[in-house]
Amino acid sequence: MRQSNDGKLIATIVQKNNMIKWSILLVLCPFLAIAQHQLTISIEGVESSKGTISIGLYNSADGFLKAEKIYKGLLETAKKGTTVATFEDVPNGTYALAVYHDENSNEELDSNLLGIPKEPLGFSKGKLKTFGPPNFEECAFKVDSDTKISVPIK
Repeated sequence: MRQSNDGKLIATIVQKNNMIKWSILLVLCPFLAIAQHQLTISIEGVESSKGTISIGLYNSADGFLKAEKIYKGLLETAKKGTTVATFEDVPNGTYALAVYHDENSNEELDSNLLGIPKEPLGFSKGKLKTFGPPNFEECAFKVDSDTKISVPIK
């Protein structure tokens, strides 16, 4: 049986229509796969406007709280009461925050002879324990859209 010219025309149109749909999907896939979000942090309990607020964003338990393993970092001018900072272009994932008020702007978390911090600090969700900081899992939160989080410091 022979296919009519109308049948060939319809088959060609359907084929081109499917190609257009797939082309659009392929163009959009990379953007959907690497969705980027804003992460806004409100640091609460800032005792003075002296110095800076240092914020470390970590994306894995490996190296949590190690400066060389920070996924993204921010330094914000301290504002008494609440200091707000925003990370841009944060992909979907699980993260943890470590924040401290660098009152003397020496870009270090000052501590006493026993290693106990002398400057106010805080973490996303987790709290400082009697004998050390919380781990990544205790501080972890998910980002899958624009996200706001509050971090109290003490």
